[in-house]
Amino acid sequence: MKMRCLVLSLLAATSIASFAQTATGLSPKWEELTGPDFITAIHQSQGVCILPFGIIEKHGPHLPLGTDLINVRYATEHAAAAEYAVIFPAYYFGQIAEAKHEPGTVSYSMHMQLDLLQETTDEMGRNGCKKIIIVNGHGGNEDLLPYFAQSQLQTPHDYVVYIYRWHGNYPGRPAEHSKIDMHAGESETAHTMVARPDLVHQDRAAQESGADQARLHLPQDVYTGIWWYARFPNHYSGDGSVATLELGQSDMKAYVGDLADTIRAIKADQTSLQLQNEFFEESKHPLDTKQ
Repeated sequence: MKMRCLVLSLLAATSIASFAQTATGLSPKWEELTGPDFITAIHQSQGVCILPFGIIEKHGPHLPLGTDLINVRYATEHAAAAEYAVIFPAYYFGQIAEAKHEPGTVSYSMHMQLDLLQETTDEMGRNGCKKIIIVNGHGGNEDLLPYFAQSQLQTPHDYVVYIYRWHGNYPGRPAEHSKIDMHAGESETAHTMVARPDLVHQDRAAQESGADQARLHLPQDVYTGIWWYARFPNHYSGDGSVATLELGQSDMKAYVGDLADTIRAIKADQTSLQLQNEFFEESKHPLDTKQ
């Protein structure tokens, strides 16, 4: 069984590379391009570059620590094969403080996260990436990344940051068996069965509980950082044992298609940078701004 999964995974990886190179003559992966080919790739992509953003954290007892990174890169590479863009290397320097008690979790300080991401997008911009799509593959980044995008208005940039997060809502999605499915549960397990089946240990998925422990009793409008640990101390939400390949294939197909459409839309966007430049110019003279 493990050998079969390994073969399927290798075939999938080969398919990604060959499809992308057949369509454009270039790999979409930044790290695989030569210097001269990188110049061609930036022109081919119309300056659109993708930063797939994962994390390193425990994913139940049955999925790899890099699940978010693995799955977001799978979707990104397939989308770039359909609509060419340059993909930045593996990036996992995000927000995961709530899982510091679990083995293998890599949690960086708040300032390090923001500084490193800023320097990364600045370097991407310096290298011709004028439209940077950060594809978020980790739920813990859902507040961090919009804040980062908003912070781009503090200092003039000659590139635009776009944040993309696929939420899995599409017609005809196969029914789930789980009432709770937030982390390492049915959906994420199904996705990893497609992206890296050789790393899924579905037989271990029931070894820990992914049930909501509901240990906090606060008004719904009150937020505290310990909320996740209070509900899911095992850093596991849902039941990965009921995941199916059918769900994984359906979700990943929809994810890839939506992301490819997003790349096309951002390639066509001529307004964001224009408005951003206009904003920076007006910000120099706020008393002259028409009231």
